[in-house]
Amino acid sequence: MNNNNMICDLETGVCGDPGEDAVETIDLNEPQRQVQLYYVTDPICSHCWALEPVLRRFETQYGHYVQFRTVMGGLLSSWNGFADAGNGISRPADVAGHWREVGEHSRMPIDGSLWLDNPVLSSYPPSRVYKVIQQKDEKLASVFLRKAREAVFVWNRNIGQDQVLTDIVNRMGLDGAAIVEEAGSPEAQAMLEADFALSRSLGVRGFPTIVLVNEERKGVKIVGARPLDTYVAGLKQALQTESLQAKPVPELDELLQKEGRLFSKEIEVLYDLEQQEVASYIEQKLLAGSSSVKEMLGEVYLERT
Repeated sequence: MNNNNMICDLETGVCGDPGEDAVETIDLNEPQRQVQLYYVTDPICSHCWALEPVLRRFETQYGHYVQFRTVMGGLLSSWNGFADAGNGISRPADVAGHWREVGEHSRMPIDGSLWLDNPVLSSYPPSRVYKVIQQKDEKLASVFLRKAREAVFVWNRNIGQDQVLTDIVNRMGLDGAAIVEEAGSPEAQAMLEADFALSRSLGVRGFPTIVLVNEERKGVKIVGARPLDTYVAGLKQALQTESLQAKPVPELDELLQKEGRLFSKEIEVLYDLEQQEVASYIEQKLLAGSSSVKEMLGEVYLERT
């Protein structure tokens, strides 16, 4: 310190540099390195639905290390010329069995019977609604994507239809009709095409894909729904570190207040529980009357009351 500036000022009450501000914000934390995380997905991707429990825990515990960006990948433009030979899918009815298989394996409930009598003709309409909401509020866009997935996978609703999308958005407290109308505009399609271009530039060819990119523009690409350890290892590699500080998971009552509905598998993954431990954990952690336990497709789920 320059002793020439050691002046005691009667006006400011400062002994020191008279140029100091009276109040200023400071941050003594070390700068935290972050990576850009691109999550390339689609509203009707069954393996993306299966990934939700692991992705929720990864975001909860390690989200402070990443800048999270959800990218629409465009799984189904239409059924004209579409085929997934690897899964034996060439027509809508073929999807039903595949979805049920994914649901049984992941234990994230999937009905899938809509593919037999009311199939989704394109995943672009819900993807465009997502992009429109994302332009307004990133968090609300994430809420919409979750609600849309619950609608199509669990409740068997056709999220390719405007009236279903309008209802989902209305239930979020937004103007569903206006947003769905905006989602049908050329501007909304252009936003979706920009996501497709980004997805191609990242070398993505399947969903879900998570790409972690560091400051040196190097990173890790993880394809498919993988265990938590895979994403943690990828984050360590991208950050070039052997050590990460995991944040604690929220209490169940806090999480349920935020989310409104949680499936058994999500509770198991987040709190390191076995399936048979979930009922007693709910009873222990939640006040009577604050929630209701229900069942769908053989899986228990929890709803806020």
